[in-house]
Amino acid sequence: MPTPIIKLEDVHKSYFLANGEEIPILKGISLEIAENEFVAIMGESGGGKSTLLNILGCLHPLNSGSYFLEGEDIGIIQDDYSLAYIRNKKIGFIFQQFNLIQKLTALKNVALPAFYAGMSKGQREDRAAEILSSLGLEERLDYKPNQLSGGQQQRVSIARSLINNPEILLADEPTGALDSKTGAEVMEIFYNLKKEGKTIIMVTHGHEVAKYADRIIWLKDGLVIDHDYKIQS
Repeated sequence: MPTPIIKLEDVHKSYFLANGEEIPILKGISLEIAENEFVAIMGESGGGKSTLLNILGCLHPLNSGSYFLEGEDIGIIQDDYSLAYIRNKKIGFIFQQFNLIQKLTALKNVALPAFYAGMSKGQREDRAAEILSSLGLEERLDYKPNQLSGGQQQRVSIARSLINNPEILLADEPTGALDSKTGAEVMEIFYNLKKEGKTIIMVTHGHEVAKYADRIIWLKDGLVIDHDYKIQS
């Protein structure tokens, strides 16, 4: 059996209040995600979905347990520079509220992560234009976010996540700010990215959205209660 691209073993994560009180969020998460899988993470609010996604994205450290990415235990890495390098090279992020820089054009928003990866200006802008065009935004390269619809802004966000050609895409409620028609169009983009070989991990509340996934991981009270669920059409 091939090594999973992601493997968590007994991962715990807590936050601490100013008075020192511990608030446990993840209470022993163990799971595996294969390369080129499309996985949805679902569950009630407060169940730990976003915290889990942040750990997978190397945004939050875990308190205990192990996180293996392509066989390497990155849960033990504390160096911010090393974690930033992993995020920039291996992981693309898509957010519910797009998180675009309002003063930059669509092209420059998409090209920005490639700047931090050391790509030359010409290369990163050419690649940004190519990705935006592939997502139907070839006529919107010089538009700023406030000149774009919600669906167009999410396409820009997806393009930005792809600029460094990451193997893994993490999406946190990617259709939450969109109407159902636009949300379905965005999910078709994710479905096509999966067919192109990307591994996609998506947090969602929407059953219609989750139907695009190969399987669903259900969280409740910081625990995995089902890791192989599939919503029937």
